[in-house]
Amino acid sequence: MERAGVSHPDGVERAGASAIPHSPFPIPGGTEIAAYLAKHETKPLLRFITCGSVDDGKSTLIGRLLHDSKRLFDDQLAALEKDSRRHGTQGERIDYALLLDGLAAEREQGITIDVAYRYFDTDKRKFIVADCPGHEQYTRNMATGASTADLAVVLVDARKGLLTQTRRHSYIVSLLGIPKVVLAVNKMDLVGYEQAVFDEIADGYRALAAQLGIAQVQCIPLSALEGDNLATRSPNTPWYDGPALLEHLETVPVDPFDAATGLRLPVQWVNRPHQNFRGFAGTLAAGEVRPGDPIVVLPSGRRSTVARVLDASGEASVARAGQAVTLTLADEIDISRGDVIAAAGDPPQVADQFAAHVLWMDDAALLPGRPYWLKIGTRTVSASVTEIKHRIDVNTQEALAAKRLQLNEVGYCNLSLDEPVAFAPYAENRALGGFILIDRQSNATVAAGTLDFALRRAGNVHWQHLDVDKAARARIKGQVPKVLWFTGLSGAGKSTIANLVDKRLHALGYHTFILDGDNVRHGLNRDLGFTDEDRVENIRRVAEVARLMADAGLIVLVSFISPFRAERRMARERFEPGEFLEIHVDVPLEVAEARDVKGLYRKARAGLIPNFTGIDSAYEVPEHPELRLDAGGDAPEALALKVLAALGLE
Repeated sequence: MERAGVSHPDGVERAGASAIPHSPFPIPGGTEIAAYLAKHETKPLLRFITCGSVDDGKSTLIGRLLHDSKRLFDDQLAALEKDSRRHGTQGERIDYALLLDGLAAEREQGITIDVAYRYFDTDKRKFIVADCPGHEQYTRNMATGASTADLAVVLVDARKGLLTQTRRHSYIVSLLGIPKVVLAVNKMDLVGYEQAVFDEIADGYRALAAQLGIAQVQCIPLSALEGDNLATRSPNTPWYDGPALLEHLETVPVDPFDAATGLRLPVQWVNRPHQNFRGFAGTLAAGEVRPGDPIVVLPSGRRSTVARVLDASGEASVARAGQAVTLTLADEIDISRGDVIAAAGDPPQVADQFAAHVLWMDDAALLPGRPYWLKIGTRTVSASVTEIKHRIDVNTQEALAAKRLQLNEVGYCNLSLDEPVAFAPYAENRALGGFILIDRQSNATVAAGTLDFALRRAGNVHWQHLDVDKAARARIKGQVPKVLWFTGLSGAGKSTIANLVDKRLHALGYHTFILDGDNVRHGLNRDLGFTDEDRVENIRRVAEVARLMADAGLIVLVSFISPFRAERRMARERFEPGEFLEIHVDVPLEVAEARDVKGLYRKARAGLIPNFTGIDSAYEVPEHPELRLDAGGDAPEALALKVLAALGLE
């Protein structure tokens, strides 16, 4: 049984008599206990984050807040005192930051690295707080903590004022739509509790907040270490007539889920325990739902009526935004995870191209054109950034030209998805407007973003039906369309082998065409260089041309270095199963360099050709090619025969 007032700050419930003396809320006995538990189970919840520059005192603030609000057990206090003597930075005094800095590296360095989540409650409200790291290199961790917050506590060292990281975190707070901010001007004890110092910092931050579009800012002078204006108002700041931090956190209104729009239910799970029940489970992202409500399923557009609404207690007459529910429908229609059940009279938009803000969170740069997985709500689709409109200087909000995004940079981008999705602008609904990008090779989350609006052309461009299709064009040629994708280092022999295969196919009466890397760069791709971004776009364009040629019924031979696995995978996905053959022309670097008839390797070694594959730009070897050719040992003619054999022609 959960007992109010004895929750461990890390969210783990503890039991036992030793916890009772530190509970500020006496637990009644007899028949009153049920009402007491019901009261505390239904207390409102506030999610908030602490952020700011390094050493501003975020962990100390939360640790002291837990201590002063009587949220610690005897064993925790004893452990804290012991850890303070061993790892603390406050001499003989308790180091409250150790309550949150749980990683060994954090204690050794005296900094926060990971996001530390803690749970505590008071008589008025429950809280989940995310203590976010201050170092610039961990900005992505801060964005993770901010993604679900209702309020942000931005700490500033009274001695230092507003710093770069303060501005960066405030920009992310604005970008992620956190509507309320507390500016906690910390370490006031080190500036003699001077009102002039506080006023200057508060005025500067209010100007920054207005620039960022943050409407609600509460400025509080405090000392986390000394406890001033933390749980109670301090006599050391008689000139301050506002609330203490805990008082403000207990009373600040929490904006409810968007109830102005109609029903929005991203389907998380299709519940089919037996043949007589089929329900669609998820958390309501907006609106409310009742039995009998007409609904539409997006993106398919199929319509039905809600038959039953079930929540954790069973049948419900109504469910509202924020509740986890299962709906059953009056009709048997096809609905899968990722679909959105919406009010028939007020559905969200559906699109496949967007303008969006993207916060890049990976060590490797974002490259336009590279395919990623995009997860929005419960739906995952393939997507790519088609264009970086500009990079945003988070300190000045200035738009800067950019061809890539590096770690912790924010860009305004165009996105293209392989499938349409139901969405809402992030400013209207977080669940249907926020997304992450996932690397398709490592499955690591590489970016977080917010959708602004659908691009107009997304709903205006449709596939035109053609009466003469690919099968008809291939049939008249008497062949099966294929794409032979030759990849390998410069000098490996790709073009030589492709040319020999082409000559043999032509002699046999097949209709073919060669797309050679050098030839294409004289025309279609003459505007592209050899940066990673341009290499990605180079392959994207060639893959699209090869697809058009395959649609014409041709056998297409593509001879490109194509050094990155992600782009070769992107090319493969343009074609039907069995239509794409990846052929790795494998040769040791020293052999390819010895064949350097163009002198390219020599120039690259001399630094005259930057980004040269094999020298200062990586070549990612194919993991599972359909054919591997040992170009370091066999003659080109013999290798060409192996390609023809793979086609069943020799």
